[in-house]
Amino acid sequence: MKSFFSYLFVFASVFLAVSEAKAERLGDLTDVIGARENQLIGYGVVTGLNGSGDDIRSRIAEQTLRSMLRRLGIQVDEKRLRLRNVAAVIVTANIAAFSRSGSKLDVTVSSIGNARSLAGGVLLQTPLRGADSQVYAVGQGPLIVGGFNVRGRSGSAFQENITTTARVPGGALVEREIPTQLVRKGSSEGEDSTIAYSLRSPDFVTAQRIALAINQAMNEARAVADDAGAVSLRLPSDFQENPVPLLARLAEVEVTPNQPARVVVNERTGTIVAGGDVRMAPVAIAQGGISVSIYEQSDISQPNPFTRNSGRTVVRPRSDLSIEERESEFRYLDGAATLSDVAAALSALGVTPRELSSILQALRAAGALRAEVVVQ
Repeated sequence: MKSFFSYLFVFASVFLAVSEAKAERLGDLTDVIGARENQLIGYGVVTGLNGSGDDIRSRIAEQTLRSMLRRLGIQVDEKRLRLRNVAAVIVTANIAAFSRSGSKLDVTVSSIGNARSLAGGVLLQTPLRGADSQVYAVGQGPLIVGGFNVRGRSGSAFQENITTTARVPGGALVEREIPTQLVRKGSSEGEDSTIAYSLRSPDFVTAQRIALAINQAMNEARAVADDAGAVSLRLPSDFQENPVPLLARLAEVEVTPNQPARVVVNERTGTIVAGGDVRMAPVAIAQGGISVSIYEQSDISQPNPFTRNSGRTVVRPRSDLSIEERESEFRYLDGAATLSDVAAALSALGVTPRELSSILQALRAAGALRAEVVVQ
């Protein structure tokens, strides 16, 4: 565990230290405000299942199918309707900005009943609505399931991955376009129109660097950082009506983003990743641990032989408890000025990732670790 963690921490240190000085495209760091995705949701029915759909205890799929058949002009007797090849599902999709009528979207289908598997099913025509309850797309098509579920007559079963969630690539057609407004008109006559960039990772230093890079690319001061999350750009007169050529050119502008000093600790998996300008002041550390071991055993007490109705066999549980405290000593760490030095110093402690996460939090509380500690 020690060597694995050492390699993991050093690898993250080297990787992030190299990527820190690398410039990135403006289009990878920001989004243009107004050009965003929207979420769609709908309720539908999947048919064609091989006996793995909702059973009689889940009536929602049966009621939906009966209602749909009536709309198609087919009258059915609900008492005779016994379906195991139908499942009620929720259908979700994301519609990208500037999606036109007829564009195709990928949809995700998930069971809301007690269906065992959606493998081999076909999604029937399902309206997909936005937050305003308007229908923006319609989904339909065969499902793709990334797993399987097999059951035998004797009750044995084998399942690989999740079979109650599936996808339909390109299974939704856009029926209504979402209006998009990129340009904000000036409040008074003669004032330039503007567009705004939204930073995907808000940071004051990165926002200022983006504004300077845009001004340098345009050879004039037209961009200004509004705050840590937005940069405004006054459009030149040639791009007041159609800013697309300017946005395409600026998307290739390279900016070096700021990396905050941050250590992320995931205590569930024992993963620790450090990035940015992490530094550590000289500090002395003593780390001890207590191990508690509990062994459960069962003693069987039997009656003496040839006894008549005067005794019975008794099982008595017995627990053996042992406590071991590991000896610890103060270790002095002579500070660290770079991320690789921090990784080497902490790896030399010879502790597990779980213990190291506690040490990092204690170092941050003592003011010796120049970084933000994020515990997931």
